[in-house]
Amino acid sequence: MTRRVFLSIMTAAGVSLLAAMLLILGMLQSAYTQRYRQQLRDEAAYAAAGLETGGTAFLAALPAGSGRITLIGADGTVLYDSTGTQDMENHSGRQEVQQALASGTGESSRYSATMGERTYNYALRLEDGRVLRVSAADFTLPEVLRSLAKPLLLIAVIVVLLSLFLALKLTRSIVRPINQLDPEHPDKAEIYPELSPLLDRLSSQSGQIDEQIRELRRKQQEFAAITENMQEGFLILDRDTNLLSYNTSALRLLGADDAVLGQSVLGLNSGSSFRDAVERSIAGEHYQRTMHHDGRYYQLIANPVHQEDGIIGAVLIILDVTEKDQRENQRREFTANVSHELKTPLTSISGFAEIIMSGLARPEDITHFATNIYAEAQRLITLVGDIIKLSQMDENSIPVEKEPVDLREIADFACERLSQAAAKKHITMAVHGSRETVSGVHQILEEMVLNLCDNAIKYNVEGGRVDITVSRDPRGAVFLSVADTGIGIPQSDRERVFERFYRVDKSHSKEIGGTGLGLSIVKHGAAYHGATLSLESELDKGTVITMTF
Repeated sequence: MTRRVFLSIMTAAGVSLLAAMLLILGMLQSAYTQRYRQQLRDEAAYAAAGLETGGTAFLAALPAGSGRITLIGADGTVLYDSTGTQDMENHSGRQEVQQALASGTGESSRYSATMGERTYNYALRLEDGRVLRVSAADFTLPEVLRSLAKPLLLIAVIVVLLSLFLALKLTRSIVRPINQLDPEHPDKAEIYPELSPLLDRLSSQSGQIDEQIRELRRKQQEFAAITENMQEGFLILDRDTNLLSYNTSALRLLGADDAVLGQSVLGLNSGSSFRDAVERSIAGEHYQRTMHHDGRYYQLIANPVHQEDGIIGAVLIILDVTEKDQRENQRREFTANVSHELKTPLTSISGFAEIIMSGLARPEDITHFATNIYAEAQRLITLVGDIIKLSQMDENSIPVEKEPVDLREIADFACERLSQAAAKKHITMAVHGSRETVSGVHQILEEMVLNLCDNAIKYNVEGGRVDITVSRDPRGAVFLSVADTGIGIPQSDRERVFERFYRVDKSHSKEIGGTGLGLSIVKHGAAYHGATLSLESELDKGTVITMTF
């Protein structure tokens, strides 16, 4: 803008200077022409007076700086010429001569072949009828320019330099307020009144832009808040696979340390499943596939993004389905285990009933068979009851309200209830600690402690110990622990002992008895009461399971 303003000022100054010089020269030419021609007329009158008294000798005696003087007869014959030219043509046809003969004086302006330039001619008729003519170079504009060339050039140089200086200074003064204009607050600028409409429009547009920026920031913050709090991975990429947006969950799930916007998303993961998802979605295909990475399973969902002119990118969602897959496996395993656990007693019941029904059983064996049928039925009832309890705790649908429960009282009850089972293996049971109360369902807490103590007896050694301890730490947490001196749990089985139907020693499960749901009920009961479980075990030395409320 500064350059354009400067050139505009210089152009205006140059045109004005040229026009002024031409006007001045024109006025000078007009004024000097009139004055010059008057001098020639006076010179002609002076020469005529001298000619009357001194003859042609007077004309020859005139200074050489005077104009060309020609004496012409009444018939047009040249009688005398100050240039000394001889045998000149008849001048009767010359305009100024004809006017002088007719009216006494005459003048003309034309190119003279004799003088080689444009001349002004003034003719005066003498009393004897002859015509005296004075000719001199005419005062034309080119002549003025030639005569004033040096001073005019000097003036032009001075004026141009002065114009450059003034134009530069004026340009800076004009542009400075515009350059100092604050686009964010145009209404506060002190500038030319002519720019007020522009400033008003800038102020209005600035307000609209600020509002749009605030709206975009708000939406961006909402988008970031949503995506950053997603457990699912989220990736947006263009049609060249360059990353446009992502959340931290995507990096975590893909095992990437960092991502750079604008670079290819394929650098985040080198797996074929991930590459296929990217390439197929960019090609316009909806793609869904499970990917295995670092021991976990992820579901990739890729969708292309369409616009009027075609596909402009893709959106990838990454879901961690490891737990879902594990739950599905557990569900299948649970179904298989339940089927197995139900089938075994039902087979026994059916077999014994078939023998009795066919009459093959001896009368003295019927009582034995009936006893076995009853035992297997009770086993089924216990198994179904445990499954129902687990289902209720899974769905958080226990039909009993929580109430204050004395854990020491439950520990004493469990010790008394299982005293006979412990006596069969010569196991000593003891309860330690103080009376501590927690909020919970008495029936579930009792079942949990009974299951822990029952396992401590079943997997103990002959003559071992089972210690139940109830206590409270300085922070107010309540503990109930069951410690035994049994066979212990191998390291590889410790994380699975709380699974349904899982048994550490499957070969002796029939001998040990139980449904295989005891510790699973403990785990779900702890979760229902908001308690945590910890397990410490050492082979051939014993196990300690602690519930913290």
